[in-house]
Amino acid sequence: MQVPSEAVRERWQRENPGLDVSSMEVIGPLKRAQVLLSLAVEPLYDGAPVTSAEFDVMLHLRHTDQPTIARQLARKTGRSPAALSKTLAKLEQRGHITRQANPADRRAALVRLTDRGKEVVDTLFPQQLAIEVRLLDGMTPERRAQIIEGLTQLVEVLEAGLRDAVPR
Repeated sequence: MQVPSEAVRERWQRENPGLDVSSMEVIGPLKRAQVLLSLAVEPLYDGAPVTSAEFDVMLHLRHTDQPTIARQLARKTGRSPAALSKTLAKLEQRGHITRQANPADRRAALVRLTDRGKEVVDTLFPQQLAIEVRLLDGMTPERRAQIIEGLTQLVEVLEAGLRDAVPR
């Protein structure tokens, strides 16, 4: 059986033979896995007090006792500062987070999860994990270890590539 990314690569090779499509062998299945995971998890947030994107931000804040600088949170969650600011405004409006000016740098906001926000995370996170566990249930421990090792190496390569690509 041919995976969709193979067919797409072959099509690109026919249409533009000089194009290096080798990255698609890794990135294609990774993107497909993310889509499938989202399809499985998104229904959890249909009736929830937050969206999955908002929840992701809240999850990063859940186990920190100190307020987090919004810029750092944007980096950790892979969001632009502008997109994160919109998300934080919605979460603050609903009482899930607080924002205050950083005394050390008035331009920077410090973000903290409220007790109400913690409740939301503590309710939704176990449900999300249960969905993920069910999705991975058919995978052997050996295969899981191989995938974890491969993904860990991929993250290291991507982080190094990103460091090298960012102008200083």
